[in-house]
Amino acid sequence: MLRLVDGNVHVVAQAGDVEERRAWASVSKMAVALAFGVENDWNLHPFTASVGPRGATIANLLSHSAGLGFEAGDPEIAIGVRRVYSNYGVDHVVSVVVGDDEPADWLEGRVFRPLGMSTTRLEGRAASDVVGSTDDMAKLAVAWLRPDGIAKATRDRQITPYLADLDGVVPGFGRFSPCPWGLGPEVRGDKHHWMGDWPATSFGHFGQSGALMLLNADEQIGLVATSTEPFGPWAVELWPRWTGAMRRLALAT
Repeated sequence: MLRLVDGNVHVVAQAGDVEERRAWASVSKMAVALAFGVENDWNLHPFTASVGPRGATIANLLSHSAGLGFEAGDPEIAIGVRRVYSNYGVDHVVSVVVGDDEPADWLEGRVFRPLGMSTTRLEGRAASDVVGSTDDMAKLAVAWLRPDGIAKATRDRQITPYLADLDGVVPGFGRFSPCPWGLGPEVRGDKHHWMGDWPATSFGHFGQSGALMLLNADEQIGLVATSTEPFGPWAVELWPRWTGAMRRLALAT
């Protein structure tokens, strides 16, 4: 658990081996999203760019509003009708942007190397295959909070719900109406789930590896974790209580 005071990082609580490399699963999308913030700021690939399929924009694909299925070949719906969580959509938008280059090299150049994330590497698909240490995940969390590497206006745009009224499903936690999501990060809104009692503006992601990143830019606090135990009923039961307790600890410190 960390808290930023005047931009300086204070570790409020820490447990386990923070240097061991572990799978991040869908927390990988927080690195991908930051890389797209860089693309937007450098005027290379703005969020409004149409990259398909069917004319979907980068914003649609990052916010799971492109109507694509969870994986390639799954049923599709119209763009902007419902929030359908899609690994396929994230992989697609990355493939369009990197072209003939490797997604791993793209993330290394846009995010990992500039932030000093020396243990972290994409080892497969962009949507879910980042592997790195908890310490490196904390560096990525700080980059979202401060922010580092992207303009504050860009960060704020990415953590603001996009097509905020869309209904959708958070895998593992059920259907929410509405189901707010930013351009990459999930936004809590009024959802009662893994983010516990964190404020509505809180944002982040969790993964099937049991990893999570939960942040609040207003309070300048962040919680990151990796796990040796895959996501399951234990997380659904534990996380709402644990994330709330960690927030209260950080704000009291």
